[in-house]
Formats: sequence, C-alpha cells, structure tokens
Amino acid sequence: MDYRKCASEILDGIGGKENLASAAHCATRLRLVIADNGKVKKAQLEGTDGVKGVFEAAGQLQIIIGTGTVNKVYDEFIALAGVEAASKEEVKAAAAAKSPWYKRAIKTLGDIFVPIIPAIVATGLLNGLLGGLSKAFPTLSDSYFFGLLDLFSNAALVFLPILIAVSAAKIFGGNIYLGAVIGMIMIHPNLVNAWSAGSGAETETLWSWFGLWNVQNTGYQGHVIPVVIAVLVLCTIEKKLHKIVPETFDLFVTPLVSVLVTGFLTLTLIGPVFSQIETWVLAGAKALIAIPFGIGAFIMGGVYAPTVVAGVHHMYNAIELAMLAENNQNIWMPIATAANVAQGAAALAVAFKTKNHKTKALALPASLSAFMGITEPAIFGVNVRYGKPLIAGMVGGACGAAIASLMGVYATANGVTGIFGFLITTESFVGYLLTFLVASAVAFGISYFLFKDPENATSSANKEDAPKAEDVINLDQSFDDANVYSPLKGTAIPLEEVPDETFATGVLGLGAAVIPSTGKVVAPADGEVSTLFETKHAIGLSLDNGMEMLIHIGINTVELAGEGFTAHVADGDHITRGQTLITFDKAFIESKGYKMATPVIITNPDDYAEISFAAGGKINFLDRLIQTKKG
Repeated sequence: MDYRKCASEILDGIGGKENLASAAHCATRLRLVIADNGKVKKAQLEGTDGVKGVFEAAGQLQIIIGTGTVNKVYDEFIALAGVEAASKEEVKAAAAAKSPWYKRAIKTLGDIFVPIIPAIVATGLLNGLLGGLSKAFPTLSDSYFFGLLDLFSNAALVFLPILIAVSAAKIFGGNIYLGAVIGMIMIHPNLVNAWSAGSGAETETLWSWFGLWNVQNTGYQGHVIPVVIAVLVLCTIEKKLHKIVPETFDLFVTPLVSVLVTGFLTLTLIGPVFSQIETWVLAGAKALIAIPFGIGAFIMGGVYAPTVVAGVHHMYNAIELAMLAENNQNIWMPIATAANVAQGAAALAVAFKTKNHKTKALALPASLSAFMGITEPAIFGVNVRYGKPLIAGMVGGACGAAIASLMGVYATANGVTGIFGFLITTESFVGYLLTFLVASAVAFGISYFLFKDPENATSSANKEDAPKAEDVINLDQSFDDANVYSPLKGTAIPLEEVPDETFATGVLGLGAAVIPSTGKVVAPADGEVSTLFETKHAIGLSLDNGMEMLIHIGINTVELAGEGFTAHVADGDHITRGQTLITFDKAFIESKGYKMATPVIITNPDDYAEISFAAGGKINFLDRLIQTKKG
C-alpha cells in the first residue's frame, strides 16, 4: 500500500488542508474534525485504496483504514496537511466545539448521568423485585430482612443529588469533593425533606429577597437540574479563583469562597428557580405522555429512534431520573423499550427475508442485541442502511408506546430496556409484556412487507460460488494451525453483537468477540507483535501460521489514553501461545462507562476460504474461538 498516496487522496477528499480543523487516529481509523462537512467527497473517500469505510460520529469524520496501517497513513496525512498531531481528547473537544449549543448541552447531560446509571439500576432492580415479592407474599413486608433490603433499594434516589454533584463536578473540571459538598448542602437534614414538604409538612422562610420573594427551607431530594446548575456555578468560581488567588493562599481561599458563594446562591436563587423550571419540564413530559388515547406516547415512541440516530437521546436520562425521584415511577422507560425492541424486530424481519448470507449474519444477532436493549447494531448496521426497516421500527415503537401509556406501565429504574426491563417493571408486568409484543409484531410485519432484498438477484447469479457443505469445518473435526485460540477468558459472542458499527459490520475483518471475565490478554498462537498501540488498548499480531490479527480491548477505550492498561510486550517481540501480552483493570474500565466486549479480528480474511464462529458461551484461554479453512 502506498501510504502517502492514500493520505493525499484522503486530504483531497475532505476538501483540502484548509478544510481540516483537527486530526488524530485510534487503533483502526483516522478521526478528523472538518471545518465544512459540505466540502467532503464521501464517495471519493470510500473509493480510495486502503479506505474500508467512512462515517460521521460525535462530530468527527471517521475514516476506517485498519490496524497496522492507520498509523502510517496518519503520519503521511499530518505531513501533507501541515498540521500538528492532536490527541484523541483534543479532537473530541474540537468536535464538540463545532456542535450546536443544544447538542453540546445534551452531550454534557449524557456525560453526567451515564456514569451514575449503574447505581440507579442496582437499587431500581432491587426495588422492583421487592415490589413483586411483597405482592406475592404479603407477610414478607413485615420481616426485618425485607426492611433491610427496602433501605438498600431507595438509597441511590435518596442521595441522588450527591451522586449527580460528584459526576457533574468531574465533567465541569472542578473538585469532585467540593461538588459532593454542594450536593450534601442541598439535602441537609436541617432543611425540610422535599418529599415531606410535598406531602404538606410545614416549612419556614429560609431567605427573603427584599420582602418580595420568600424562599422556603425545603431540601432538594429528587431534583436533578438544580444540582447540575449549582455545580456548574461552583466549578466556574473554583477555576476562576485558581487563576487569580496566589498559590500560598489557594488551598484555603478557593475551597472556602467557592462553597460559601455557591452554597448561598444555590439555596436562595439557583435551587428555587431551577427546581420550578424542572417541575414544568417534568409536567410537560408527563402531559405529553398522558395525551388521551395514548397519542402522546405514540408520537414519542415513533420519534425515539431518530433521536438515537441524531445522538441526542441522552437528554431522556434527566427526565427519567426526575420521574424516579418524584414517585419512583419511570413512565418514560416503556417508551424507550417499545422503540428499541421495534427496531430489533424490524432487523429480524430483514434477517428472515434476505437471501444474502452476510446481511443475514449481521441482521440476526443485531436484532437479538436490540431485544436486550443495545440498539446500535440494528439501527446503524441494518435499518438505517436499508431505510424502510427503520420506518417500520418507528411505527412499531409508536404502537408499543401507546399500549404502555394506555396500560399505565412504569419502571422502578432507568438504564435498562428490552428483555431485562421485565426485572424493573414487576408491578406492571402484563402491560410491559403487551408493550413488548405489540411493538415487535407491528415492526416485524411492516418491515417484512416493505423490505425488498437488493441482494436477491446477486445471490441467485452467484449461486454456483456458494460454499459447499463439505468445505465448512465442523466443531467435531480436527483443526489445523489456521484456527485461533481465544486470547481471553470469558464469554464468547458473535462479532455482530459488538456494540460498535465498525466491528459489528466486519469492516475491519472477520472474527468473534469475548466479554472478558479476567483482565488478561494472552497470545492465541506463536508469532510476532506487529503493532502495540500507544494507549495499550489494542494490539496487532502477525502469527506464524500467516494470520494477521487485531485484539481490541473494549469499545472506545482509546479514550482512556492508556489508563488501566499494562503492556508486557513491545513492537517486534516474538510471542508464544499462552504468553501474557496485556493486562487491564476490568473494574476500572467498566467504572468509566466503557463496554468490555473485545473483538478478536482476522484482518487478512481474503486468505481464507471459510471463517466461522467456532466457540460460544464460556471459554478459557485455550478454547477454540474462530475456526477457519485456508484457501
């Protein structure tokens, strides 16, 4: 491959160096921020030798090139463009700066709320299970054990402002412990509990603005937006003081002034004003869903998928958390489930109707993934690609959401949809089941009827080229050196179930993935380290059997910049099967919100007549993961 020629054609395809704002690369792709996307010649880029795919995501133009070559093309690209190399974080910041203000605001909300979802899910699941058990066994609620678990089940919601404050302080670049203090101030026991005040508890005047407006001594249990705004003010003041206060006094002056000023403003102005605004927003969302005959829910169920495509669906987290904090009833979650499973059912219809093996191999696991609540493979890999299945999914989602509204379905947590949503909808189980079935049936039927397989003619014409049954290696047959041992211990899944379009669609090569149970990657066979990425989240191997391989630990983990990863080999090292290559802190990576599905990719698939997924379920390091037949 001529790396300079490839880089030159890419530079021309994006509209020249004057149209380039920033550039970086990860393990597999160039990540570019473009000044004017209208000047990008996507078809030309896709036709460039060495380019395996082009798409836009998170404000970046991402050009897929592949492991082992992307860094070489990137070096030539930087030289030709005459710009300095940027880090992934710098590119993300540049991309975010280009986005409209409302998208930046929604992304910020997502960045704040996503990390705390596991806490809400954990307590919400327990709350739902306790609700179901107390109905089935009424006397259970009188036991000491039930009371203890009931205490656990609402802890996250009781102290929600503190969780939000810590997460917000981290996103806004402030001291997370000062953020926690602001959260604590807002639910201090000296204030009247907000839920008690809502039930009629007597309050007193905490502060009076010139006798024109009296602020009551009410806490902010269950509130979301006021906490975010308060911490934003805190971080703004803190960062400003760090710049102007002499270092000798900074340790004492900055925390004191930041908390004092922010605390006063929060309890006397920010809290009262933004809690009222939040109340109006929440009332509006509920009113929309409550429009008679399920019309409002029908509309929201239909537009939900397009908001996922646009990347603005994180705004729903704030609404769901506010609903949970108010009365522990999340009526937005069933709408999300209806939209998600409908997109899965639409993709499933494509899998049933298409005659193309590759499309079927992508659509089937993508649909199953959507039924589990992960919709990206179905939406981006199948439905958006063919158009009509996306519309079918929108209609199905609308119908399912209407059913949910009419039957009063609600959840006791957020962050979980699809099949696992049954665990947090125990008090409206039948309604949730009907929501699930209606959304799926309508979407499947419409998608099956509308979808016209564009590959039918091609498949028929090339029937003679289809692999014969005797050419496929079965699991009970002996395997040769071209077969691959798993480099990780864990649960093996088909590549199509990986929640990343680039991997799931096989653009970078074919293979499988592992959800690791331990934090260690070992050599799948003897060979050589061809590429160890600077961030140590991915490694390229050239095996002695001729196979080229990429092992990519987790999804989007390049953003961790190497934190949590330790390499035990270097570029050019010879390796033997079973040798430790990389160790990683699985708990730390998951705590940062990253998915641990680890693609194991054969990057030279053209050298093989057959590549199949040979292992499923739990695997050890020496279980066969990918099975091949040379040709």
